[in-house]
Amino acid sequence: MARKPVAAGEPAENNRPRNPRANALPTEGYVVEVDGKLKAEYSAPEAAFAAGREIKRNYPSVQVKIYDAKERTRTTVDVPKPEEAVQKPSS
Repeated sequence: MARKPVAAGEPAENNRPRNPRANALPTEGYVVEVDGKLKAEYSAPEAAFAAGREIKRNYPSVQVKIYDAKERTRTTVDVPKPEEAVQKPSS
């Protein structure tokens, strides 16, 4: 399959998150993990958590975690319930 040339002003393909290898944990960056499977790799934690929250918002029954390759830790992504997201001002 031939690649289309990128015109000036269009985003380059390298702006998309990398798909990690299925059999190896990454050594750097942040990876979105859905139901135990690594899905997409990001260089910034904010981007990974934003993607994870979007997945969790659309599919609340799946388990979504962010894997921090440097620290070798996983953080569960939870989407706040609507009543928790809006805080009432105290009187």
